[in-house]
Amino acid sequence: MPLDFVPAVGEADFTDDQVRLLTLANRLGRERFAPRAAQWDREASFPFANYDDLREAGLLALCVPKAFGGEGADFATYCMIGAEIGRFCGATALTYNMHICSTMWTGMLADGIAMTDAQRAEHAARRELHFARVVKDGAVYAQPFSEGSAAAAGKAPFGTTARKVDGGWLLNGRKIFASLSGAADYYGILCTEDRGDHHPDMRDTLYIAVPGKAEGLTVTGDWDPMGMRGTVSRTLLLKDVFVPDDEQLMPRGVYYKAAQTWPAMFFTLSPTYLGVAQAAYDFTVQYLRGEVPGQPPVKRRMYPTKQIAVAQMRIQLESMRSLFWRVIHEARPNPTKDQRMRLYAAHYAVMEGANDIARLAIRTCGGQSMLKDLPLERLYRDSRCGALMLPWTAELILDRMGRETLYEPGERDE
Repeated sequence: MPLDFVPAVGEADFTDDQVRLLTLANRLGRERFAPRAAQWDREASFPFANYDDLREAGLLALCVPKAFGGEGADFATYCMIGAEIGRFCGATALTYNMHICSTMWTGMLADGIAMTDAQRAEHAARRELHFARVVKDGAVYAQPFSEGSAAAAGKAPFGTTARKVDGGWLLNGRKIFASLSGAADYYGILCTEDRGDHHPDMRDTLYIAVPGKAEGLTVTGDWDPMGMRGTVSRTLLLKDVFVPDDEQLMPRGVYYKAAQTWPAMFFTLSPTYLGVAQAAYDFTVQYLRGEVPGQPPVKRRMYPTKQIAVAQMRIQLESMRSLFWRVIHEARPNPTKDQRMRLYAAHYAVMEGANDIARLAIRTCGGQSMLKDLPLERLYRDSRCGALMLPWTAELILDRMGRETLYEPGERDE
């Protein structure tokens, strides 16, 4: 059955499941998420109502394998759905990404990582617990990453530590910009195993789920940012937080392998911003045609300057879509160098391109677009945030692309 709308990723030969899921995401976005988006932005409050809708629709289990009761969506399908949600509420899409990654990383991504038989058996048993929480209980997982150091960029061990104790782990540390803070049922904490030798090693990274109500876990700090305000990304403090062994989301040492094996795991922020770019373009077309609901039906489409600007926006959007579409279908373990470079390029193109399109939209729609009763100024603020997000900020992408183009592994200058 064909779609009766053009999704944020553009027209394509979708599978039946993708058509069904895109239709569902588009309907929820149009009917529920878009009308509420201004509220979350104005209040800098978490979109709990949107998560109730995602839960009811079964979309919290989008990437849980079918064997465990989920939709079993692959990487590309998630990226399509994430972009469609981002088209209607950026904060919902961005936080949804954090939740989905917790199931994707432990699901299809982990299946492509080399493990010993013992590690594979351990992981199979433990992920069943986490998947059941999502499928049966509607649990929401967050994925706090940043610490204000080089760790989130993959340049140093995480400062948050986990020390092995009887029956589990004792966690200490701090996570900043922790999206879903105070809203998540579980936080997937990336931390470094404390072996007591004062020599932390990135290879000792652990990925552990901490219950939101765990003793010693505190949410602190204010949250009044420029954009993506509904993500509510406050600071998490962990002080002697005990979690049992079964809360490990990956066996010891496997996250480090994943980060080396699956670079596309860090591309999953991009769908949100492709959706934001699409929303800015959609509004501009609506506005120039005099079709914005609740606004006077004044047409502005007859001016050549407006027509040229819309053409420029569409050209950039199509370029972003094309790169995006290619890399989400190329995503796999151990990509070639050419595929890795293209992945970086796509991420940069989307993150910077979203703001370029929103900037053009503001200029083209004029003074009315600055008013908060219209969505464009919110889309502009949200769009600026993408290039700042770790682990692949725009600056880090440029650094990676230049270095990895000019140096083969192991090469260095004398």
